[in-house]
Amino acid sequence: MGQVTAQIEPATLSEEGWAPFGWLPVADTDPGDGSHRLEFEWADPHVNLIGHARAEVPEVPGGLRCEMLYRHATHTQTIMSVDHPCVIAVAPAATDFAADGTNEAIRAFVLQPLEPIVLSRGTWHWGPFPTRADAVRLFNVQGLRYAEDNVMVDLAALGLALDVLVG
Repeated sequence: MGQVTAQIEPATLSEEGWAPFGWLPVADTDPGDGSHRLEFEWADPHVNLIGHARAEVPEVPGGLRCEMLYRHATHTQTIMSVDHPCVIAVAPAATDFAADGTNEAIRAFVLQPLEPIVLSRGTWHWGPFPTRADAVRLFNVQGLRYAEDNVMVDLAALGLALDVLVG
């Protein structure tokens, strides 16, 4: 009998729900503006446009399969969809999937266009991937040398892959 893959329903983005993974930027008139700081250990902040396509990950009935997560220990990362709703899966930086043997720390969120997020240093992440469109364009702020600091955990190899439901 094959392994049953867990499923996760993405939550609507909220300050409280996102707090274990980073923070949500606020308006410059908000009293909380400036209470968080971007971090770039290698002093290499970089802004660009990136994209992700649905074809990058396996499609499953009702969703997309999350088979791996990535993280960057040297910098925060800011992401914002500029054109389509998308979904991101995340887990706290301290999560050790191999030792824990579980994917229960993983959460998923729907990101609407022009709704920015900041990932704390070390936060595990997958995507964002478009929920309906073939591809999504993303405004991205991260370390220029991110490829040198791009740790991956292979959830599928650990038997911990999960399906992120997108409807």
